[in-house]
Amino acid sequence: MAALRKEVKLYIVRSLAVFNTPQETVELVNEEFKVKISRQQCERYDPTKRAGKDLSQELKEEFEHTRNEFLEKPLNIPIANLAVRLQRLEKQYSVHAKNPLFSLKILEQAAKDMGGQFTNKTEVTGAGGGPLQSEHVTQIVATPEQIKQVLNELQGKY
Repeated sequence: MAALRKEVKLYIVRSLAVFNTPQETVELVNEEFKVKISRQQCERYDPTKRAGKDLSQELKEEFEHTRNEFLEKPLNIPIANLAVRLQRLEKQYSVHAKNPLFSLKILEQAAKDMGGQFTNKTEVTGAGGGPLQSEHVTQIVATPEQIKQVLNELQGKY
């Protein structure tokens, strides 16, 4: 097991912090740095695993920082953005255009995404799309003669 350069260690820590598996991380390190490492060596850089209990404080902090940032900002993940999802659906549609069943499923998925079916946002508006009124308002529509008549009746009773 060869000693790894600091940039490779940071890459491994960040990859594991965003929930890549050790196997995925091994493959990414091999592609990026042309360095062959084992899954077991990779697991030593994950402080949430038993093998990573002796990880340096600096790398533990980097792991925590990267994981917190990853969890707090899901829009940094390309597939979480509507434009990226639609672009990928468009690519799939162009590849599978001759398959009618698959094409229809892709079109249906795009329509669902555009229609907001997969969001948990709700918009509440008042009458005619206007703002909600926060207080109860009672409006009385009466002529002056009707008001006088009601007042006279009330005065006569009491």
